[in-house]
Amino acid sequence: MKVISKYNNTLKILSLLTVLFCSAVYSQSKDKFKVTLDAGHGDHDYGAVYHGHIEKNIALAVVLKVGKLLEKNSSIDVVYTRKTDQFIDLVERANIANRADANIFVSIHCNANPNNAADGCETYVMGMSKNASNLEAAKRENSVITLEKDYKQKYEGYDPKSPESLIGMTIMQEEYLDNSIALAGKVQAQFMQVGKKSRGVKQAPYMVLHKAYMPRVLIEMGFISNQAEGAKLDSEEGQQEIAESIANAIISYKKEYFGSNDSDTMIKPSQRIDPIKSIDSTASKPVVKTPTEIKKPEKKPETKPEVKPEVVSTGVASFKVQLSASGKKLELVPSNFNGLSNISMSSEGTLYKYMYGETSNYEEAKRLLAEARAKGYSSAFLIAFKNGKKVSVQEALKQ
Repeated sequence: MKVISKYNNTLKILSLLTVLFCSAVYSQSKDKFKVTLDAGHGDHDYGAVYHGHIEKNIALAVVLKVGKLLEKNSSIDVVYTRKTDQFIDLVERANIANRADANIFVSIHCNANPNNAADGCETYVMGMSKNASNLEAAKRENSVITLEKDYKQKYEGYDPKSPESLIGMTIMQEEYLDNSIALAGKVQAQFMQVGKKSRGVKQAPYMVLHKAYMPRVLIEMGFISNQAEGAKLDSEEGQQEIAESIANAIISYKKEYFGSNDSDTMIKPSQRIDPIKSIDSTASKPVVKTPTEIKKPEKKPETKPEVKPEVVSTGVASFKVQLSASGKKLELVPSNFNGLSNISMSSEGTLYKYMYGETSNYEEAKRLLAEARAKGYSSAFLIAFKNGKKVSVQEALKQ
């Protein structure tokens, strides 16, 4: 009997240790910030092809570089929709992010236009824009679904030639729209800091964003159809610069909305990564492109920071409506903001953020948001401040 009792006690101890170990592993995994990186196109879906540059190869090369940079951060988990030259259905790309319970979804692409002079970068969030160029961009990317088997059944009758048909489908966009816009704004701000032309944050009905149930953005890194920009997109120097910008935007977003730790250091241009295997469409095996030497940017003279929004440090949170972010500094008068007054401004690098109103009442803040959207600012969203610092709206509501 003593032997049995001793055996049972040992089993209990082992079971307890197993539970504690599993709980620790689960807690560690749960605490990590999960990022799903999506390289657009792949395999027989080449994406845009101009001047010998192929979108699927460039998107994959940049995604692998972004992932390599983020994986250096012990508090970030990176999930890839593809790491090789393979074709992944649009809905499956979103499902990969959903199954991973990712905190954000970032889809990376190259832009194209019959007008070879078009240039610059832009970042999209899911939305029902009526802008013709935005709809055309969505139409081009969404047409990929016609390469999928049984796409008509799979996408519930969605017509890729008419992105507006997404309006009739169930969309979980409002819940994540504010955070998606915030992430997109950070991407554009980082691009502008390295001298890229910003075409802004835009809304369009992208199918790959439609099915991802978390804050999500689609980045158009630049125009592959523009000879100069396409050449830079297809160079190690250009891809490294873009990868660093996207990685920094993700780290900045994580720090602001999910808290910061010692691993969350911004990536400097001098931090190089190992050569990444990128796919050569003319070969059956991956080839290694050797990074070229990058000239360090000239140190710019320090400039005085722009006026920051005045927030009363009372311990009580206040809300504002962020109307827009732009590289252009505007005079804070109603005529520049569709008739809205009580406008304030802050700056982040070379990006100016314009905000409307201020209140400590959340219901009043929602009314101000509705008013701003009615004035034409359809992408406006709420931001919050507490003790002079910007916090998430969720944190502000805990007061």
